[in-house]
Amino acid sequence: MKTETITDNIERAAEIIRAGGLVAVPTETVYGLAGNGLDAAAVERIYEVKGRPAVKPLSLMVPGPEALDRYGADVKPGVRILAEAFWPGPLTIVVKAAEGIPPIVLAGGDTVGLRCPDSEKTLALLRACGVPLAAPSANPSGAPSPKTADEVLAYFDGAIDAVIDGGPCSLGTESTIVSLAGPGLSVLRPGALPEKMIRRRLIDGLTVVGVTGGSGTGKTTALGVLAEHGALVIDADAVYHGLCASCGPMLAEIGARFPGAVEDGTLQRKRLGELVFSDPAALADLRGITDRYVEAEIDRLLSDHAAAGGTLAAVDAINILDTNLMDYGIVTVGVTAPEETRVARLMAREGVTAEYARLRIRAQKPDEYFETNCDHTLRNDGTMEEFRRRCEALFTTILEE
Repeated sequence: MKTETITDNIERAAEIIRAGGLVAVPTETVYGLAGNGLDAAAVERIYEVKGRPAVKPLSLMVPGPEALDRYGADVKPGVRILAEAFWPGPLTIVVKAAEGIPPIVLAGGDTVGLRCPDSEKTLALLRACGVPLAAPSANPSGAPSPKTADEVLAYFDGAIDAVIDGGPCSLGTESTIVSLAGPGLSVLRPGALPEKMIRRRLIDGLTVVGVTGGSGTGKTTALGVLAEHGALVIDADAVYHGLCASCGPMLAEIGARFPGAVEDGTLQRKRLGELVFSDPAALADLRGITDRYVEAEIDRLLSDHAAAGGTLAAVDAINILDTNLMDYGIVTVGVTAPEETRVARLMAREGVTAEYARLRIRAQKPDEYFETNCDHTLRNDGTMEEFRRRCEALFTTILEE
């Protein structure tokens, strides 16, 4: 068999696909070896030509987001957000598979990867043939992925029906594969599209409220009201302490910068405090390390929430106005209260003396700081019910806007 080279006659390539043949197709990442993804015999031939293990599933190329409901089941809002943002482009999204996709494509599983390539010729082929394309990279398993039609022919001339010559691939790196078939988002294969960009796009679809203010002002009550509205509530301080107990890479960086602060994988808090609290430069270095990891973990929590269909989140951080968390487009709410009210709350909650409570409060930002710098301020100077009503009124307004 002679492998045909096609440049512009896309209808010819569509005829081959509809007849059960194989056509190598260009994308922005690498060339793919395409067959009718709904034809089990064509898919079996892809496995044979590539020498691909049958336990490895295949993704399907589709013409756009409109195909999600045709080939995916119970498609989550996060999937639609990513498809609208990055298709056509180097992103494969794994979802629950719809009925009708041959089991050989799924390799015995119940999920399928969907991808819309950024190639005019391949998109035209998808529209012309009217079926999704099973299209792994056009190389023998284990060999380098081809980035030109000539490289495809070097592998498969005479073994496949045709190759569409779309010129060199513009990116030359495989697509990023993410799964939204589970409770959140997981990256199955890093690729041309950075994970951070994917997660930030999901976060962009959220309303994020940043709640800040001094100790004893009533932030917990405000966050509780947001939770009643369906918000994911993230305590930045709790995130930090969790990472201190479990995040090996962060602890390794702290240990390298501050010898003796980490022993046998355990943070020595007292020793670390002795090293940083009397040295502003050292404290800044510590924050430079920990803030990166805290922000990455908050990224994960927020994007997983959005991937699962969440629309509202709240972040509790006393210093949120001074962090990169403001990049989320957060609506900031400062909670303030009279000093004596705060003193009474701290004494009751933490068992401290009035003198200690006042020293702690006066070491924090004054009410004027939050009133000047936050988008909104909630004054907690009455009863609990009065404050809850104020929270309800403000958060309802924020959500409507």
